Amino acid sequence: MEDLFVQRFKELMKVKGVNAYRLAKGSGVTPSNISGWKLGKSLPSVEKMAKIAQFFEVSVDYLIGIDDVPNRRVG
Repeated sequence: MEDLFVQRFKELMKVKGVNAYRLAKGSGVTPSNISGWKLGKSLPSVEKMAKIAQFFEVSVDYLIGIDDVPNRRVG
């Protein structure tokens, strides 16, 4: 899961044209958290994972590799 999260996290930042500062401001996480995640040194907590997913408008399932569709609607 960790490698897939790092890959998808970095790809979303690139595709959306978001730097660590903008992501931090928009999601309420710290730049140091973002740096650790990009380097694969740590994983976000459930709460921070939800903030990242909301910021990028994707599902948490997509971020962690359970689903390959970024924003599948359930129901």
